[in-house]
Order: sequence, then structure tokens, then C-alpha cells
Amino acid sequence: MIDIKQIRENPEKFMAACVAKKFEVNIDRLLEADAELKNIKQQLQNISTDKNRIGKSIPKLPPEQKQSALSQLTELKEQESKCNEELKQLQPQFDELMQQVPQPADEDVPLGKDDTENIEIRKEGKIPQFDFEPKDHVQLGIALGIMDIERGVKLAGTRNYFLKGDGALLHWAVLRFAMDVMIDRGYIPLSVPLLMKDQAMQGTGYYPGSEEQTYRMEKDQLNLAGTAEVPLTAYRMGETLNDEELPLKYVALSSCFRREAGAAGKDTYGLYRIHQFDKVEQVVICKNSIEESNKYHDEILANAEAVMQALELPYRIANVCTGDLGRGQAKKFDIEAWMPSRGNYCETHSASKFYEFQARRMNLRYKDSATPASTGASSSPRKRGNLFCHTLNNTVIASPRILIPILELYQNADGSITVPQVLRPYMNGKEKITQK
Repeated sequence: MIDIKQIRENPEKFMAACVAKKFEVNIDRLLEADAELKNIKQQLQNISTDKNRIGKSIPKLPPEQKQSALSQLTELKEQESKCNEELKQLQPQFDELMQQVPQPADEDVPLGKDDTENIEIRKEGKIPQFDFEPKDHVQLGIALGIMDIERGVKLAGTRNYFLKGDGALLHWAVLRFAMDVMIDRGYIPLSVPLLMKDQAMQGTGYYPGSEEQTYRMEKDQLNLAGTAEVPLTAYRMGETLNDEELPLKYVALSSCFRREAGAAGKDTYGLYRIHQFDKVEQVVICKNSIEESNKYHDEILANAEAVMQALELPYRIANVCTGDLGRGQAKKFDIEAWMPSRGNYCETHSASKFYEFQARRMNLRYKDSATPASTGASSSPRKRGNLFCHTLNNTVIASPRILIPILELYQNADGSITVPQVLRPYMNGKEKITQK
């Protein structure tokens, strides 16, 4: 959520953000509702002052003036009731509009309509050349007996699958390796709940907006998380931290569930865009400082790159354009792995920076013992006190999507798969996956 003061001071900035990010929000109506609320609250304050003044004066008034004072009190109470009713009607409208306002992107984020206009920053690793006709990950997986999509669909519907034998072991090996990397780097591992209340979904910015992509348990009013970002970021929601606690660095391995409504074409082939997968997610909660946010944005990207480099997978980094950013993201880097069967670099990780957008929605603050240099998306100094935290998150690894480049890039002419060196300790020393 955005600070309403920022919107009052520069509504054009947020109107431009709505256009750039493709969110339809009536900023004019929001400001009208804000002004109306301020007026109603001022009226209520004036009424309260008058009621107190008259109430205190009544015992001292002569009998002939008391009735007039009592009549005034009755009239004030009627006005108060009317104002409270107007407030009751208007506040939800204001809150709903505030939930929809997007965070403006950083100045160095490219303008663009969708992911086709993301800007490549750099490439890492070499794309291997095969001296044989390579197979795609589905052909490899089925031939090796490590994947069964047909029975996954039979039991659970489209875009479901089984991983079997060495396929399941490879899947778990990738995840365990990523967890070990993050723990070695000082991130605190959490085992998280997968069912989230609406409050957590709203706090992290998934509601409103992602309801159609979320599996919702209507009977229990709970939601299956599409990422461990939700429980990790919301873990301390509603709390006021001590600044000595910051930064908080968390990592979690969890199953993730997404409806993927609207997905079509090649994205639905194989293991690329599926309903259930496992992911290692990293979250940083830091002080309210643009400089700190930028530092940790680089750090979480470097963490994910370290895993990709250890796996020796070629990839590129993209600066995500405005039209491909979420409502709360000020800037996002995508890591895209080379996938031979798709003939392109395809997204496997996203590193996002939110400033105080999520923390404000979650009421996640810290006691500031020193005046920060800058806050939020502005650089104006703030007085000491309780400040909203900044939040960031990034995929460390997501599987089985990452198995697509691993299987396809590590395949051999005989149809076997060479196990990446760093994963062998997690597979009992196995060097190759071969047909049984």
C-alpha cells in the first residue's frame, strides 16, 4: 500500500504508474474520497469537542439554560450519528481504492507493455552445442522412466505429473542443494504453513489481483499459497521490531500451488507451467532505506545466481519492464535459463523489491533509533519513531521447472543424463541417470 500523503502531493506520479503498469485505478475518485473522509473526521472531532464542552458546563448552568444545553447535546449526537454512518459507508470505498494503487517503478525500470520488452542486462555461461539430435525434457523423462505425465493428468487433471525414481531424487537434490547454499549464507530456514488467511494474501499484495490464480478453500476461508513469499514476508506482520533485529533473512522450501488461469500454448507443455511445484524462496526484511533495499536486491539476485552457476546452467539477467511488474514491485530482475527445447532463455527466478509497499499493508514496523537517509520511493527524511520496514524476495530455485534445462543440457547421445557435479552428494554419488 502507498502512503496517501505521497498520492496527495503528487497524484500525477501515481496516475502515470497506473498507465505504465496497466492497472486501472481512479486516482481522482481516491483523492475525492480522501478529502471527504478528512472532512467527516474533522466534523467528528469538532462535535466531540463541543459535546465535552457543553457536558462540562451543564452542572454549572442555571436551570433556565440547562434545557437549551441538553437540546444542543441531542442535536450534536444526531450529527455525530449521521457522520459515523457516512464514515461507515465511505471508508470501505477508500480502503478498496488504496489497495489497488500500484507502486511507481524505479526510474531505471524500462517502459514496456509485457515481458517481450524486458531489457537484457547480461548473459552468463555458454550454451552447449550437441553433435546429436537432442531430445526435450519430456522425451528424456519418459524414456528414462523418471517422469509420468499421463498418470499425473489421469489422477489430478491437466498440467500435473509424477516424478519417479531418479527423477524424484534429482528434484529433491536441487532443492536440498539450494537450501544448503542459503543456510551457509546466513539465511534462517523456516518450515512454513501453506494455507494462508486472506489477511496474509492482502498484506503481501496478492489480493486484490491474484484471486483467479489462487486455489481457495472456500469452506475454511483459506488460500493455498502460490509461493513461500507469503508466509515468510507475513511471518512478523502486525509487529513492531527493534532495529537491531534487522535485516531479517529467511529461506523456506515449500510446495506452491497456482491455477495458471489463461496459460496456453507451449507454456503448458511438459513441466514449464504446472499447478503444483516446489520452490526455495528467500525473503529479506530490512530498514526503511532505499540504499539498503538496493543492496539486498543485489544480494538476493547474487544468491540465486550462485546456485545457477554451481549447476553450470547458462542464463541471462533481465531488467523487467513496467508492464510486466506486479502492483507492489518497484523493480524486478528475472533470471532466465537457456532451455534448448524452447529455443530461448525462459524465466526461472524473479528478484523483487517492494520498499514499504508490503510492510505498510501488513503493518510491519520497526523502532528507529536513527534518522534514515531516505524512505519508500521518496528521499525525504523522516523523524525518528516507528517506521515501516522494506521487503524483498527472490526465488532461489523452483523445481521441476529447473529440471527442464538440467535434463536437456546435461543429456548425452545415448539418452542418459549426467548428474551435475554439485548434486551428486544428494543422490548418493550417482553420476548418471540411465534407463533401467
